[in-house]
Amino acid sequence: MLGLKLPTDPRWVNIVEKNISEILTDHAYCEQKAASNAISVIVKHPEYPDVVDAMTEIVQEEMEHFGMVHEKIKERGYELGRERKDQYVGDLLSWIGTNFPGGSRDSQFVNRMLFAAMIEARSCERFRILSEEIADPGLAEFYRSLMESEARHYTTFLGFARKYGGKVDVDQRWNDFLEYEAGLMEKYGKSETMHG
Repeated sequence: MLGLKLPTDPRWVNIVEKNISEILTDHAYCEQKAASNAISVIVKHPEYPDVVDAMTEIVQEEMEHFGMVHEKIKERGYELGRERKDQYVGDLLSWIGTNFPGGSRDSQFVNRMLFAAMIEARSCERFRILSEEIADPGLAEFYRSLMESEARHYTTFLGFARKYGGKVDVDQRWNDFLEYEAGLMEKYGKSETMHG
């Protein structure tokens, strides 16, 4: 359903389990950045009322998730660390900028939607792996509970790209993006970060 072409190696969970505080801090900031991205969509594309409504809902959900992750951090006696740079996100943005620079307003909107959809799809896949493989039953249940909203966000972003893509061949662009992301993932899955 997510369309990802290269699954995460389940051994990534073994890396995560060695530093739970790190994955929780990274996850918390991923939620905050997702909320910030949705706010940015509202600011840049206020002409679509249904997009504004959906992004408002996503902002609220993502910040609620941030709070939930922060509670998990505190429950375990950890502290929320400083924000980490997400190299995966940087690589995605670089690919979009190189392959589809500038362009029409429709094209820019599609790029933003596909970028967000890709991050949500990979996050959903990582949450599924954590829910199935992590030894901590509390965290397994927690990540299972978050999977559904990530999948819903993924379909929301992809749906808006298709709805407001104008003359952009959204499905071809999405397929190209999926191919790139599969190659990109060959270098990830080696650190205790949500996308690393």
